[in-house]
Amino acid sequence: MSGKVIEILSAEEVRRTVNRMTSQVVERCLDLSKLALLGIQTGGVPLAHLMAKQINLLEQIEVPVGALDITFYRDDLDRIGMRAPLKTEIPFDVSGKTIVLVDDVIYKGRTVRAALNAVIEYGRPESIFLAVLVDRGHRELPIQPDFTGKQLPTAKEEQVKVYVQELDGKDGVDLIKP
Repeated sequence: MSGKVIEILSAEEVRRTVNRMTSQVVERCLDLSKLALLGIQTGGVPLAHLMAKQINLLEQIEVPVGALDITFYRDDLDRIGMRAPLKTEIPFDVSGKTIVLVDDVIYKGRTVRAALNAVIEYGRPESIFLAVLVDRGHRELPIQPDFTGKQLPTAKEEQVKVYVQELDGKDGVDLIKP
């Protein structure tokens, strides 16, 4: 990626932000025994695992975590090109659960729309919430996160890059300007 890189969140700020979001999820979820986290491939999966670890620290409860690939639910494959699907792993029944979809960045809302369609194919959750680390705006669909780590107004030509230890060897968020 070329262009000017601006650090938005350091590793420590990512940790604090995820901890704050996790606390908000715990406060909002009335019955933690029904809570399950679904990370949207790829960036949402490690964030969902971080949130589950934090819930365990806060509440001493193991929250199930799954990974959701939304490739075949996208409505823009003709525009973005076909991608190799990643693995969907949902080691729990979603029916009757309070599902928190977790993603790294929300932009146009199309990924979340696809994720909602995918989840419904696995059962009927009691409720579905959305947690995102960065909301960069520019929605094309009426979808808003319930839990947001950082509001980051961007220009359409800018990019937001989220780094997570498990995938990138470091944690952080950068804004890349052309």
